[in-house]
Amino acid sequence: MAIYHFEAKIISRGTGRSVVAAAAYASCSRIYNDYDGVTHDYTKKRGNLYSEVFLPFNAPPEWQDRSELWNAVEEAEKTKDSRLARELIVALPIELELDDWKSMLKDFIREECTDKGMCADVSIHDTDGHNSHAHILLTMRPLDDKGKWQAKTQKEYLCKRGDEEQGFTAAEFKAAQAKILWQSLRNYAAAFPTKIPTLYKKNGLPCVMKLWVTYAAVYRKCTERSTAMMRLGWLSILSLMD
Repeated sequence: MAIYHFEAKIISRGTGRSVVAAAAYASCSRIYNDYDGVTHDYTKKRGNLYSEVFLPFNAPPEWQDRSELWNAVEEAEKTKDSRLARELIVALPIELELDDWKSMLKDFIREECTDKGMCADVSIHDTDGHNSHAHILLTMRPLDDKGKWQAKTQKEYLCKRGDEEQGFTAAEFKAAQAKILWQSLRNYAAAFPTKIPTLYKKNGLPCVMKLWVTYAAVYRKCTERSTAMMRLGWLSILSLMD
């Protein structure tokens, strides 16, 4: 049976982390960090099946090289406690194959990242054949129409449930959206119906969503897969606002 896992973190200098190091680890590669002069070498690490950088249309083409991309991010952030990137770690359905995982991730990245001006660095790991998962690094700042970094923003939203009100940040709401979209894409590709609890009851959001899904064979063969998955994703997101 497919196991659901979605973990979201912030990579910050304030916690002693480097996005260059995270990118080198995820891609099992060797990258030099211009910011601090440290070389991060994970070429001996095993289990990486696939790595690719995804860019919005307005990004500099040289950022297709992850070393160029993440060093550009390190250069853009000046403070010792700068937030450098978002990191998502998501489980992949063991019922599917590598090409299916790639298709799932590409759909997710397009919907949730590059269409919104963010760059993404994706790697698929499966060391022992029983723990397939993806590492997704996302830029904190979106790009404007000229390919320049935009300012980080943090809005506060208010969620009301009956007489109870609770605030939550834009980042928390985006994380909820991303999590639900990933659930729907993933469940669509799995082979059987499932229940997955969400973690947002405290914000007045539903505790459990039922997503009745189709067979993996349909996922592989359906020519309208992206449209169907997008509908599932948006239905899931809209359910957050009920």
